[in-house]
Amino acid sequence: MNDTHLFFPLFVDLTEKKVVVVGGGTIAARRIRTLLPFCRRITVLSPSLDPSLQKLPDGQSLIWIQDSYQKEALSGAAIVLACTDDPSLNEEICRDGRMAGALVNSCSKKQQCDFYFPGILRKDPVVVGITASGQDHHLARMVRERIQSSVMEDSDI
Repeated sequence: MNDTHLFFPLFVDLTEKKVVVVGGGTIAARRIRTLLPFCRRITVLSPSLDPSLQKLPDGQSLIWIQDSYQKEALSGAAIVLACTDDPSLNEEICRDGRMAGALVNSCSKKQQCDFYFPGILRKDPVVVGITASGQDHHLARMVRERIQSSVMEDSDI
C-alpha cells in the first residue's frame, strides 16, 4: 500500500474567516501574499515583519501583533499557519491550532499539515490550484507555468 496521502483540492471562501499566521519572515510573507486576495484580513503574530508586507495594496489588510507566540491568538481561527524558524514551536502552534478547531499548516514539517499551499493561477473569474501533494514543488511550479501560458494565450478565458 502507498503511504503517500492525496490531498483533496478544496476551494473555500476565506473572505470573513479568521486566518492567523505565526511568524513574519520570508516564508510567512510568501504565504500571506498568496492568501491576501482571498481574505479581508490576516492576523500576523510575530516580533518582526518582512519588509515586503509593510505596504500592501488598497483593500488588503494585515493585522500585525508585534509579539511572541501566544496560543490565545488562535481562538476562533479557521486557518493557522506556523511559519516560525523554530520547528518545535511550529509543532506546538499546529497542536494548539487543531485544539482551537483550525486547519493548520507548518512551514517546517509537511507531516504536520492539514493542507498544502498550492501553486495558484488567477485570471478572474478562474482560480486554479496545483499541488504535487507536497512531494515535488518544482513539478507543481512547472505545471502551473504550463497552465498559465496556455490560459494567458486563450482570450476566451
